[in-house]
Order: sequence, then C-alpha cells, then structure tokens
Amino acid sequence: MSKKKGLSAEEKRARMMEIFFETKDVFQLKELEKIAPKEKGITAMSVKEVLQSLVDDGMVDCERIGTSNYYWAFPSKALHARKRKLEALESQLSEGSRKHVNLQKSIEKAKIGRHETEERTMLTKELSSLQEQREQLKAEVEKYKECDPKVVEKIRQESKIAKDAANRWTDNVFAIKSWAKRKFGFEENKIDKSFGIPEDFDYID
Repeated sequence: MSKKKGLSAEEKRARMMEIFFETKDVFQLKELEKIAPKEKGITAMSVKEVLQSLVDDGMVDCERIGTSNYYWAFPSKALHARKRKLEALESQLSEGSRKHVNLQKSIEKAKIGRHETEERTMLTKELSSLQEQREQLKAEVEKYKECDPKVVEKIRQESKIAKDAANRWTDNVFAIKSWAKRKFGFEENKIDKSFGIPEDFDYID
C-alpha cells in the first residue's frame, strides 16, 4: 500500500482555523497540540509552526496572560483581516499590471527603427521582474482564499462525502466477506490474504 500523503501547509492552516471557527473558544498551545492531531489530522510537532504563521498573518489573535499564551480567532475578524489582505494584494497586483502594460508599450515603441539599446535592455529586465512579482502576488492572493470560511466549509463537506463513500464500500467488503464465508466456508483470514485486505481494515470514524 502507498504511504499516505501528508497535509500541505495551507491544508494545515485551513484545518487549524476550523478548530477556532467551530468551537469559538480560547486555547493554549498544549491544548491545540492535543486537539489538532485527533480532530484535524495535524501532527502535534507542526501545530506551533502552523499557529505562529496564522498569528503572523493576523488571522489568529494571541495574548500572553501570566506565563501562558492564549490563542483565539473568530470568523468575523478573520474574514475582515483576509479582506484587507486581499484588497492590499489586489491593489499591488493592479499596480503591477499597469506598470507591465506601460513597459510593454515602451518596449514596443523602442523597437521602432532602433537597434538593441541599454535602455531597452533595462526595460526588458524590469518587465521580467514585474511579471515575476505579479505571479507571486497571484499566488499570495490564492493562498488567502484557501482560508476563506466558504472554502473551509466546502472542504469539510467534501471530506464528509468522501468518508461516507469510503464507509459504504467498507460495508460492501464486509457483506461480500460474510457471503463468501457462508457460501464457501472460507476462513476470514484467508479471504483477507487472498484479496489483500489489511488486518486493520475498518470503518473511518
């Protein structure tokens, strides 16, 4: 069997936000290190890093009280923070696109009746740099869309559908095994071995 693929950084961030949105509670790091692996499949070792990235992006609030840090995030505040970030990124993207167009026009104008010049070379390099910056900004915009409550809800619904489908197939496998034992008198371990069914095969909680 192939090794299960781990969660991406953005999947971890989205699932961590689910904990806050679903509970609307305040947590300490040690509490999240227990909850996240069990309920969201985030490894305990990565909880602190994921949490800090959300705090750095203003999506999770952190307050030190005494010797402990407390973390919380509410959908309304997170949504406003994402909107502000998206607006800033989209503004940068728009400005980059405007410069891109203007530089492209300058390059086309420079081509008319002219040979390669130092100015044209500089403009080409600047254009290339702006194009790269625009792609980075696009990726940044997409990253913040991943943590949108609507996207999180869609992921949750798709996960439930996938889990229900897996459990239906598990039902089918158990039914076929039961039928084979009654019909042919096969032993269960021989059925499992013949069809590659692992010993821990069971329903998904």
